[in-house]
Amino acid sequence: MAPFIPFNRPHATGRELDYIREAIERAHLASGGAFSRRCETWLEARVGCRKALLTHSCTAALEMTALLAGIGAGDEVIMPSYTFVSTANAFVLRGAVPVFVDIRRDTLNLDETAVEAAITPRTRAIVPVHYAGVACEMDEILAVARERKLLVIEDAAQGLGSTYKERPLGSLGELGATSFHETKNLISGEGGALLVNDEGYAARAEVIREKGTDRSRFFRGEVDKYTWVDLGSSYAASELTAAFLWAQLEGAEMIGGRRMAVWQRYFESFAELERREVVRRPIIPAHCQHNAHMFYVLVQDLGVRTRLLQALSQNGINAVFHYVPLHSSAAGVTFGRAHGSMANTDALSERLVRLPLWVGMEPSDVDWVVSIVDSALR
Repeated sequence: MAPFIPFNRPHATGRELDYIREAIERAHLASGGAFSRRCETWLEARVGCRKALLTHSCTAALEMTALLAGIGAGDEVIMPSYTFVSTANAFVLRGAVPVFVDIRRDTLNLDETAVEAAITPRTRAIVPVHYAGVACEMDEILAVARERKLLVIEDAAQGLGSTYKERPLGSLGELGATSFHETKNLISGEGGALLVNDEGYAARAEVIREKGTDRSRFFRGEVDKYTWVDLGSSYAASELTAAFLWAQLEGAEMIGGRRMAVWQRYFESFAELERREVVRRPIIPAHCQHNAHMFYVLVQDLGVRTRLLQALSQNGINAVFHYVPLHSSAAGVTFGRAHGSMANTDALSERLVRLPLWVGMEPSDVDWVVSIVDSALR
């Protein structure tokens, strides 16, 4: 019998339990301990941001960006529809309206040519989402934002370790957010980080993360007591989460290399099917370095995708589709609006199949997945 191949299998480097034990022995389990500081310092060095703040999720980090940006009732925020709900929810919670624009056919990223036409006097920010760890066309997005005096908030949930023209994702907008959810490359179960690139937001970011208090200043000895000074919530990650994460960050190069080997085997194995126009492989622009976050194929239409997913499941392979576009979801219709044609979003979202990719997949696993795809699509 063929082995069961899950869509994702969280990888542990082997040091996670040691570090969690160390955190327990230090008797500091809440946020802000030694492991939290190590992780934040690592992120600041790797991403090149002014300040990195660990959060309990990428969703929390995105909510913090909305607060830092001063987003309020009636404001508009431009973003792709083909993204996770957190991208929109973070701003809807502040009373803003997500304005959905279409995606590119090649990378499935925000179509930078559609952004300017979606801007109105109420627009406050642009939120590019780096899909599959492949960068959006940031020079064009940043140019529009600077000209129209808008903030750029990068949703780099999938993008840690990827670059755009040799610049790390998460370092290009005023603010960014990344994820350490168990489905990401580097994980802590749940977890995320706020990435602050504009120094003007750094001090307030600490306050927002600490429930609206100046607690961080108190622990640095800058004030003799801490108190409520601003809006905020309980956004920080625990020291146990940070301890697990530190083991992952230490192993980042190994993890990235092993994921890339799996991705590359898929890519090469599907070349013939792409030549026959049976599937389309991911397209990576020459100026973008991706992080092997996911491997997907695009098939001809929804019916073909349905049959392919069934065939994969019947052979013990857990493959999945991805987002239901937000502009066509019940909440998206209620809280947001689409600007212009969403033809690419609608069509590509129905054709995409995500294949298993995780550290520990053997070449034979990849070959088995490819063989079932080939057989099913004949």
